[in-house]
Amino acid sequence: MTAYATDPVAHLTPERWADANRALIRKGLAEFAHERLLSPQELGESRYKVLSDDGSTEYRFTADRFALDHWQVYAESISRHRGDEQLPLDALQFITELRSSLGLSDEILPVYLEEISSTLAGTAFKSTKEPVTSAELARADFQAIETGMTEGHPCFVANNGRLGFGVDEFRAYAPEAASDIHLIWLAARRDRTTFTAGADIDYETFIRAELGDGTVDGFAATLASRGLDLADYLLMPAHPWQWWNKLSVTFAAEVAQQRLVYLGEGDDTYLAQQSIRTFFNTTDPAKHYVKTALSVLNMGFMRGLSAAYMEATPAINDWLHTLIESDATFRSAHFSIIRERAAVGYRHMEYEAATDRYSPYRKMLAALWRESPVPTLAEGERLATMASLLHVDHTGASFTGALIKESGLAPTEWLRRYLDAYLMPVLHSFYAYDLAFMPHGENVILVLDEQGTVSRAIFKDIAEEIVVMDPAAVLPPAVERVRAEIPEDMKLLSVFTDVFDCFFRFLAATLATEGVLDEDDFWRTVAECVRAYERSKPELADKFAQYDMFAETFALSALNRLQLRNNKQMVDLSDPSAALQLIGDLTNPITRFA
Repeated sequence: MTAYATDPVAHLTPERWADANRALIRKGLAEFAHERLLSPQELGESRYKVLSDDGSTEYRFTADRFALDHWQVYAESISRHRGDEQLPLDALQFITELRSSLGLSDEILPVYLEEISSTLAGTAFKSTKEPVTSAELARADFQAIETGMTEGHPCFVANNGRLGFGVDEFRAYAPEAASDIHLIWLAARRDRTTFTAGADIDYETFIRAELGDGTVDGFAATLASRGLDLADYLLMPAHPWQWWNKLSVTFAAEVAQQRLVYLGEGDDTYLAQQSIRTFFNTTDPAKHYVKTALSVLNMGFMRGLSAAYMEATPAINDWLHTLIESDATFRSAHFSIIRERAAVGYRHMEYEAATDRYSPYRKMLAALWRESPVPTLAEGERLATMASLLHVDHTGASFTGALIKESGLAPTEWLRRYLDAYLMPVLHSFYAYDLAFMPHGENVILVLDEQGTVSRAIFKDIAEEIVVMDPAAVLPPAVERVRAEIPEDMKLLSVFTDVFDCFFRFLAATLATEGVLDEDDFWRTVAECVRAYERSKPELADKFAQYDMFAETFALSALNRLQLRNNKQMVDLSDPSAALQLIGDLTNPITRFA
């Protein structure tokens, strides 16, 4: 970090920039081909080419093809040609040369280019960190793994936009920077602020447990020095970026009229997680995560938090926790969630009067507290974000391969234990309760035993991500929000897209490319897990027939197409299924193992 004190852009060197551009173009060729935006022409012996929109520029590369129309493009094989001239690889030019193929409008193109630029800069920054092998990372602690990820979302090409962060803020708040962060604390007038919590939690006890008596009493003294009484306010955390760049300006009227009072930083240190606006308490890992509003554009959404949504969050989590705890199948898998136990939201009345409920102006000041998984660990257990299973180090070795080697198990046995911990609860939620999670890598924490084997899975990000698809399900009034009308033929996409296409597709190809596990063996093991669950639940036979996991094909739901169409709000939150981009079908890789 000393170099950055004198040169804040020390990571932006020609060599690092060239490597970052090559890596991003590799991903662009792979994922845009997968989503059928590009149609590579075969040149023979795993060689392909893609032509620019005007046909004048040609990208040549080597790739292997895997199940689910996955393109494993090899970065070092890529070259760019115009006539007899070989040109340097440039990701911004790659996008503009293919803008028509990618469907980029005049309005979206420059913002997308900015997201690409930021993603490249993030890749260049990550390359300055001391290289850590996957074998070393596989023995590292939870937060070292969390901050050691180098790729981000596996599907999205522009997956590290964070538009709004300056370079200094990137170094301060990006998870890969692994910088200690102190949250900003505000006093918010009770008549504009709502605090809700689980049934067994009261505000005073909870906030003192999180902050400590000394800090709370100090904040009370700060308010008293201004002639204000803490009893008239609720304490709420804010992301430092949000305070300095948004709240202190956009909410200036609230500050001036003392409806919001700046109290300063809290004592505890935190680390940003992969989701960027969620923080892990490193001072006391047993304390809650804190998730804050962050008005930064990242991967298709402004990452705010709705004060209105926060109100029902603890009740939704308590309902789901009770459901899971009372279900023998979930218990047998040792499956659990980490609950969002308390939430607070501030309502700016003037912005509310001027906007609809989906406006980013209504999502600028709210926070929630989520349980930490650390207190649940038994002796010898450790944690890893599931996103780490897709991590490949600078030598080409995978994190998953390192865990399999460490375990001493056959690769299919290691995989089956992981599937029983992760996939089986996803299936049971769907078939027994018409309940779907958003179970991508960042939303799942794996518990590993001493040998590196997955023993159980913990799901998180509950209230904003789960959906109940049964129109007849009886839900408590506070939980009604999670019910959604999903067309019958799209319900199972919650498994096929989120699990198969957006996670297993990459994991299978990574292990096959590395020579750890043959692709057929991977998908055969997945099929065995699915069939074992079905055999264990004969009472759900009609549901298995209605929603067939062994169907020949399923629809390809194209995520990049959403971002390319509208990178400020990919999905209409009032009707998420209607916004999906379904582009033909994919062959189901487990059908032949039925």
